[in-house]
Amino acid sequence: MATLYASLVEHDPDRLDAAVTALRVHTSQDERETPLHSHRKGQLVVALRGAVTCETAQGMWIVPPQSAVWIPPGVPHSNRVTLDGQLCFLFIAPQAASMPEQCCTLALSPLLVQMICHLAEQRQDYAPHERTARLAAVLVEELEHSQRHALPLHLPAPQHSRLRAIARHLAEHPADRRTVAQWGQRHAMSERSFARFVQAETGMSFGRWRRQIHLMLALQRLASGSSVQRVSQDLGYDSVSAFITMFRKTLGKPPARYMAQRQAQRQAPPAVPPPSVPPAHAAAPYFQPTRQASWKPN
Repeated sequence: MATLYASLVEHDPDRLDAAVTALRVHTSQDERETPLHSHRKGQLVVALRGAVTCETAQGMWIVPPQSAVWIPPGVPHSNRVTLDGQLCFLFIAPQAASMPEQCCTLALSPLLVQMICHLAEQRQDYAPHERTARLAAVLVEELEHSQRHALPLHLPAPQHSRLRAIARHLAEHPADRRTVAQWGQRHAMSERSFARFVQAETGMSFGRWRRQIHLMLALQRLASGSSVQRVSQDLGYDSVSAFITMFRKTLGKPPARYMAQRQAQRQAPPAVPPPSVPPAHAAAPYFQPTRQASWKPN
């Protein structure tokens, strides 16, 4: 089982001929991939334990346990994993699957998670006629169906330096409850002008954008073992019930139940791989590093 750093330095999925490969990763401390990099193959980052944050030029995606973020081929990105996190990387050649053209967070079934973990335990230089290739083909088919279960866990990246600074401030001081009018006054703008500015930069109202920051911070802290009460207090909510209401409106369940269900899925017994199907196609190698991200709200 590789570390996050070793997976970036030592494992180049684009050098493997197999169209679908997997790698299991364990972190003993908070780790971040640097520099920002891309693959010719698309990448699915599956959080088995802890939480993963994926950053691109378009924004930030949070991956709670038993979920995943899809990163299309060629998209520069960097991943960050919380303390003692475990995850799997699944790399898919462009011609091997019909996947979204944009990054997105997906809810995965326990069966699909187990299939990805099982693939990571196999030889990754398998031939098209081998059983592993048939497993990979079924896995990709199941993954294509999972696109119907996208999660609203995206924080758009503002391009304006002024709003990027506000994002960093809110991530570092989430209990700050200044109103739209107060933020506008601080930046020499009227309340209406500031509201329009945020909407144009993020596609969200200021209130929704700030709640999205809170939700992503909450998932990171809950996945690291913090209690609902502690997270609610850290985020500056007037009461625990107000925090629970915000969380349930976005993800459909209160935070304790949401995290407990993902913990239960992680402890579920391994699934038996489905029957054989035709093999996946092969892919040619390619790897392209790029520059470090300039926007880091967390």
